[in-house]
Amino acid sequence: MGGRICSQVVAEGLPAAGLALVSYPLHPPGRPERLRVAHFPQLRVPCLFVSGTKDAFATRDELETATAAIPGPVSHVWLEGADHGLRKHGAAAAAAILQWLASTFRLPTGGGTSEP
Repeated sequence: MGGRICSQVVAEGLPAAGLALVSYPLHPPGRPERLRVAHFPQLRVPCLFVSGTKDAFATRDELETATAAIPGPVSHVWLEGADHGLRKHGAAAAAAILQWLASTFRLPTGGGTSEP
């Protein structure tokens, strides 16, 4: 429930540079008519959605259709074969988030030298 709540409070005005939403629960499993998206039109920050292709809380088509209502920039990363818990896909999810942060906010990606 963390990403859903975070997105709601950012939509209500909590300052944020962006949102990285992992396994966003678009609807309860088996209840696609109960969408949790009323706040999406108020999200004006860059948003990343990292989801598994076998997530019972949102299919690829459902999530991509719903996130079209977000006026800020939206990115999706799909982890093939992953369910809602992203079991065995944690490293891939983390890498996707780091890449998105670096490209969206022009952060260094490492490889440089650190000074004492």
